Amino acid sequence: MRLANKTAIVTGGGGDIGRSTALRFAEEGAQVMVSDISEENGRKTAELIKDRGGTAEFLLTDMTNPEDVERVVQRTIKKFGRLNILFNNAGVNSDEKKIPDVSLEEWKRVMDINISSVFLGMKYALPHMEAGSSIVNTASIAGIKGQKLVAAYSASKSSVLTLTKTASTEFGRKNIRVNAVAPGIIDTKMVEDWKKTEKWPVLSTANVLRRIGKPEEVANAVLFLASDEASFITGETLVIDGGTLNL
Repeated sequence: MRLANKTAIVTGGGGDIGRSTALRFAEEGAQVMVSDISEENGRKTAELIKDRGGTAEFLLTDMTNPEDVERVVQRTIKKFGRLNILFNNAGVNSDEKKIPDVSLEEWKRVMDINISSVFLGMKYALPHMEAGSSIVNTASIAGIKGQKLVAAYSASKSSVLTLTKTASTEFGRKNIRVNAVAPGIIDTKMVEDWKKTEKWPVLSTANVLRRIGKPEEVANAVLFLASDEASFITGETLVIDGGTLNL
């Protein structure tokens, strides 16, 4: 098992990518603390892990609240005795609007959830992580190339990429690796509204593989980066987009 004797926190663990990753972590032997702002969704993930013979606990967490973030780290260490993996996955999309039409309130909300949560997760987790630990942050290809009509989302995900590199340089000497994943269009609740629009036939095939990705495919990439198989990889972004950026 690739994550035997390791403990992981998965933020946004009640969502599609978070749940798939939490399940993969548990399948590979990790004890998993599932963190989510939705009690129903987060608790469901923990229950699925337990039903499959894994070890998990759920903690209701607002990742934009420093006290909540510190609490989930402390609870993990108290419950499982250590913290080896942090998957900073909590996030939100932004409404499609041109920049002049984006309210300051919406801008701040998206930035707070998508980048401040990553900062807070690392701020409180890193002091407790030992050599050989790993952090994986969820970015997006929108943070690499920019995407029209979602300025706040694109900017926040771009910030995830640079924060990932910064953290990797600060903690590399302690042998703590920090990487990111940048998914393209993945079959999650985030794209449900897109499926109802006329542009979906184009969006759903706008990559080399001519299909959208699955949450499990992102989870497998996160698992690799979190495991010792990626022991010489840090400060990098693994793009999971079916070749979208190659078009």
